[in-house]
Amino acid sequence: MTKIAIVTGSTRPGRINDQVAKWVLEHTLPRAEAEFEIVDIADYELPLLDEPFPAGYQKYQNNHTKVFSSKIAEFDGYIFIVAEYNHSVTGALKNALDYLNVEFNNKAAGFVSYGSKGGARAVEHLRGIASELQLAHVRNQVMFSIFSDVENFEIFKPAETSTSALDAMLDQLIPWTRAMEYVRNQALVVRAS
Repeated sequence: MTKIAIVTGSTRPGRINDQVAKWVLEHTLPRAEAEFEIVDIADYELPLLDEPFPAGYQKYQNNHTKVFSSKIAEFDGYIFIVAEYNHSVTGALKNALDYLNVEFNNKAAGFVSYGSKGGARAVEHLRGIASELQLAHVRNQVMFSIFSDVENFEIFKPAETSTSALDAMLDQLIPWTRAMEYVRNQALVVRAS
């Protein structure tokens, strides 16, 4: 079964990121084409990147990196919950992504974002990072405003129409995720020959 992680993108106390991740998970449950699971980067307590070797070598020295690597490697695709801080991704998400490389290669990604402009600027930055990690990212994304979709900047209350944007993103992400499984298998064949 195709497995897709819903990856939180913030570790800040009082964040709404986990509320958005739960909303996404709730709306993916009826889908039979893939299994979805929340991966909360806060659970891994990753310090500012402390690995001595570049991630591409996978010579991880720290247990927190090995545990995080093992979890991320389980999945065929990812939905990143992207909070926009200062027109970009959060430091916590960038740090988590910098820990790994190979675990993301030849997989697919989609984005659910929020911020003053729907998190669009953060996703544009994340698309460049995803490309470097060899993540095929889909065009459709879900965007929420912190002014209209978040009550008192604390409680996530999306409009009912948001589910159609999520469905459109998932309708791209799931086939792309499956297609990238073929790409990964072909890469293994090439390496073996």
